[in-house]
Amino acid sequence: MAPANVFDGLGLDLAPVRSATPAWRARIERDRLRETCIAAAARDARLVALWGSDERDRDGGFALHLTLATDGAMLWLSVPLPQAAPEYPDLSDVFPCATRMQRATRDLVGIASNAPDQRPWLRHAAWPADAFPLRRDFPLARTYPNGTDDYPFVAVAGDGVHEIPVGPVHAGTIEPGHFRFSIVGEKVLRLEERLGYKHKAIDKRFEGCDLTAGARLAGRVSGDSTVAYAWAYAMAVEGAARIAPPPRALWLRATALERERVANHLGDLGYLGNDGGLAFGLAQFMRLKEDVLRLNAELFGHRYLMDFVLPGGVARNIGRHGCDQLVGQCDALEREVRTLKDIYDDHAGLQDRFLTCGRLEPDLARRLGVLGLAARASGQALDLRVRPAFEPYDRLGVEAMVRTEGDVAARVAVRFEEIFESLRLARILAADLPLGETAAPFETLSGRACGLGRVEGWRGESMVALEVDGGVIRSCHVHDPSWQNWPALEHAIIGNIVPDFPLINKSFNLSYSGQDL
Repeated sequence: MAPANVFDGLGLDLAPVRSATPAWRARIERDRLRETCIAAAARDARLVALWGSDERDRDGGFALHLTLATDGAMLWLSVPLPQAAPEYPDLSDVFPCATRMQRATRDLVGIASNAPDQRPWLRHAAWPADAFPLRRDFPLARTYPNGTDDYPFVAVAGDGVHEIPVGPVHAGTIEPGHFRFSIVGEKVLRLEERLGYKHKAIDKRFEGCDLTAGARLAGRVSGDSTVAYAWAYAMAVEGAARIAPPPRALWLRATALERERVANHLGDLGYLGNDGGLAFGLAQFMRLKEDVLRLNAELFGHRYLMDFVLPGGVARNIGRHGCDQLVGQCDALEREVRTLKDIYDDHAGLQDRFLTCGRLEPDLARRLGVLGLAARASGQALDLRVRPAFEPYDRLGVEAMVRTEGDVAARVAVRFEEIFESLRLARILAADLPLGETAAPFETLSGRACGLGRVEGWRGESMVALEVDGGVIRSCHVHDPSWQNWPALEHAIIGNIVPDFPLINKSFNLSYSGQDL
């Protein structure tokens, strides 16, 4: 079935949204929301994001927004809600990943579902229960005294059951997160996460920005995924502005995206070796990651590739000598990573820790809407570079690396395989880089426009939904795949022992920052 027909069958008034991948937008009434979502789910559509907006200055009320996606297309649904009763039906039974998004939408905008779980998700008593930071009249300069925060964790009772609280402050420099383990003997019966301790109000910061300032902010949503977010934002702006980046710019973006993927997988493989008792792996993989970061700084202007992708193109060009350096590094990395893979595969102690640990069954991964490498390690062939294959990936024949075992070993194997595939792609991109300009002329937008962007980052699908009015950003919602994947971690730890949690957690390596926008 063609992508358009999937959403045509829902009986909606679809308006096309210009994007690098097929996309439509529709407005529906609240009483049609559940039946539309049920019908979309029956057509294998999945929920990408759910958020709210304050539309009182336009329509006198609020709005709920959802983006739904199939393998080939995306639909942006907007549901107007009255100011007096901004409520909507619970969707968590249709899309389980909606649960926390609904709770966050209540905390931030004050529009609520009728779901059974009405606990706060992002508020943490940092602002009063009747104040909503994403409403347009929220006083940003105002400070609030710290309130009491007695969060009602789900209790697990029974003979021999006890709890182990971990966090929210962790050793090292990672973002805070609280993990509440319910244990019997050595086995984990339940894990409940609580995140959102350092909410950054990214959506609010976008409001009123010009499009150039918005690009800088998008690249800082989650520092390890700056290329993915900057590209998704640029894709949304380019759709709204009806401009097309030149081919050379798109190939340079893809080169940077694959290097971002390689760098993060190298780091994760090192830490996974270390968590499994092989410190040698950490030393070797971090050495290789450092080589990647140094060449990034030399050729792209930043170790982590910030401010390289801009609306309309890229900020820097790379000449023939730079392309040769990229190809040479790809060759060297492949030789060393293949040697290290053999060491990991042959190390009995490491494999004993990896195999069957933290298993996420394929059917559960599908029902939870898991994305990215975690999904591919559990049998879900989801990769936007493969389908719908935005340019230039539609010319490169990308192979999705899929395993079905769903354990730590599978997530390690996917990382290795994706490194080799990214190195293959990077060689092609550098060797066949098209001639021409690196940016398209870009003028300030007048009037109202919207755009959607989604890019397969190293962690999964990064999405940006943008509305522009008079050349400035009216709203910009950014979505990280960690929203879908954090609940899967709670399931993957069940039946394992507490000391396996750092290993399982690192095998997912989800973003605290991306969850905490």
